[in-house]
Amino acid sequence: MLGDPIADMLTRIRNAQAVLSPEVDIPFSKIKYQIAKILEREGLIGEVKKAGRGLDRKITLVLKYKEKMPAIVGLKKISKPGQRIYKSHGEIRLVRGGFGVGIISTSQGLMTGKEARKKNLGGEMICEIW
Repeated sequence: MLGDPIADMLTRIRNAQAVLSPEVDIPFSKIKYQIAKILEREGLIGEVKKAGRGLDRKITLVLKYKEKMPAIVGLKKISKPGQRIYKSHGEIRLVRGGFGVGIISTSQGLMTGKEARKKNLGGEMICEIW
């Protein structure tokens, strides 16, 4: 796969929700699994399941809907392979006035922007989801 695997993950979620698919499969990687677990913890997706072995490993995300409207309204990749975006803990802002989730890669692992601010950690802004 060429390009950005995290952007591919976000696009797969966006496309699955456009056709009201109950689940979406994503090729496995540790960072994509951590992002999926954050989305599950924040209540934006239903469930995260790992399946397969070796090269056939995948992550299955159970998507959430309310009256045929997806729980995730928007997904935006912030850091791109050609342009990384780093923020100090003071520069991390709320996503959509606190209604969204910013995912940031810090020295202590992946976490939401709120958690990073609370721990006074900066890092690479991965994406915003609302």
